[in-house]
Amino acid sequence: MYEMCKLCPRNCEINRYKDVGFCNNLNEIKIARAHLHYYEEPCICDDNGSGTIFFSGCNLRCVYCQNKEISHGNFGKVISIDRLSDIMLELQNKKANNINLVTPTHFVPSIIEAIKKAKIKGLNIPIIYNTSGYENVDTIKMLNGYIDIYLTDFKYYNNFIAKKYSLVNNYFNVTKECIKEMKKQIPNNIYDGNKMIKGIIVRHLILPNNTDDSIKILEYLFNNYKNTIVYSIMNQYTPVSKTKYDELNRKLTKEEYDKVIDYAYNLGITNAYIQEEGTQDESFIPKFDLTGV
Repeated sequence: MYEMCKLCPRNCEINRYKDVGFCNNLNEIKIARAHLHYYEEPCICDDNGSGTIFFSGCNLRCVYCQNKEISHGNFGKVISIDRLSDIMLELQNKKANNINLVTPTHFVPSIIEAIKKAKIKGLNIPIIYNTSGYENVDTIKMLNGYIDIYLTDFKYYNNFIAKKYSLVNNYFNVTKECIKEMKKQIPNNIYDGNKMIKGIIVRHLILPNNTDDSIKILEYLFNNYKNTIVYSIMNQYTPVSKTKYDELNRKLTKEEYDKVIDYAYNLGITNAYIQEEGTQDESFIPKFDLTGV
């Protein structure tokens, strides 16, 4: 699959044994951090934290990305499939609630092999696929049976905005089809106490000056899934570096967030996480220092 890579919708068809595509990575797994993380949704973190593995590179590379060091800069260390499987077990031994694979799209074939090896060696906690939502349906189908929780973004309704901020002109159509496949694989949310062990969480980060787009996304999701998915409506947008778009060089206002939350409530969304004030802080962004690698 790396010889003519079409793992993501950019369909670069690059031979990644020899060259890199948009994700800026060869076929070798590259990660920047593997550690317990406490700033995910409560049903993911609970008390022990999420065993989060941050992969280097990205197939989306949004202009406002808070993890630019790894998504744009590709910081990280190359590791083997065997090492990735061992890292999963090390996180489990630290009492992680789950294994949380962050921006994993461009390494999916290798990740599947690592999961197989880790399960043989005793991995038995849920595995999360934490994605931007910009996925090929065929790649999601490959993951069937290996992933317990899909934690997916749904960033844009308007493809003009997607093109402007993330250099893609088909984000909405691609992401909605991927969520359909995720839902087909995992039709119900299942919990062990407060901890999710199977399910689908759809995140939406509200961007400054784009509340109308946020409302359209929530309307689409509710019309199609009602409260059978978990919504995570986020106010934590933090401009970590200046962009050429003035509207992105400020934090989201309370009025903007309240507008979207009020709409969600009136729409009938009840199975949702919302955020209090105080999340718009760079201290919530992990340090990419090869911890756990």
